Amino acid sequence: MIVRYSPRATRDLEAIREYLEKRSPRGAFNALTAIYAAVEFVRRHPVAAQLTNVPEVRAKIVHRYRFKIFYRIVETDNAIEIVHVRHTSRRAWSGGD
Repeated sequence: MIVRYSPRATRDLEAIREYLEKRSPRGAFNALTAIYAAVEFVRRHPVAAQLTNVPEVRAKIVHRYRFKIFYRIVETDNAIEIVHVRHTSRRAWSGGD
């Protein structure tokens, strides 16, 4: 499967990078490496992550850094679409903007 990032997910990742780099460039690198490793996991195992209360959206947790990667499977394109990335300390995502 191929991986696509929604505009929102792209903005999320950039905001995460900017926020963490101000505090620790090495920490930012490590957290983003873990996030991209989790994306690779869902690319290889698309149904392994848990379903959410948002229809057709699954969430893969990056445990060490406490991020959730929200994605959907797009069967017609043989793709995984990353729709949102957020830290678990934030209030739960309801699927909207």
